[in-house]
Amino acid sequence: MNSPQLLMVLDQVASLLKAQGMTLAVAESCTAGWIAKTVTDRAGSSGWFEAGFVTYSNAAKESMLSVPVSVFQRFGAVSEACAEAMAAGVLLHSKADFSLAVTGIAGPGGGSVEKPVGLVCFAWTGRDLQSVTESVRFFGNRDMVRQQTVHYALSRLLVLLKEVAGS
Repeated sequence: MNSPQLLMVLDQVASLLKAQGMTLAVAESCTAGWIAKTVTDRAGSSGWFEAGFVTYSNAAKESMLSVPVSVFQRFGAVSEACAEAMAAGVLLHSKADFSLAVTGIAGPGGGSVEKPVGLVCFAWTGRDLQSVTESVRFFGNRDMVRQQTVHYALSRLLVLLKEVAGS
């Protein structure tokens, strides 16, 4: 269920994108389409949402988003480098103006000392923007980590869109 805060963020994201005549597309791994679902739950999202790529496996990230194999070999799938490559791949394989990407370990297993359960890597970019990347560790069960990821991804997108609109 979407919180009132998240719905407010979505309304603002929608307003900013519509005002600029721009669109958004997303690439999701650990959230498996939850961001796209959250966005498209809002009436009118077809006016500003372009596409969602669910790329759970490395092979899907490579084939659907053109993430280089060298990124997996050097940094791993759960890395800011992978998220950045995913976000760039969204723009390469869609007509969207802005993209966001998430990759992480929602749990309950799969974590390590270097990359614990709850670690999520994010990237946001636009056609004329330098990518912004960030890693955050969330706590709670699998659904809680994924829900926090969705909220964080869209909240930080709003900050980026406000910066672009203000410039």
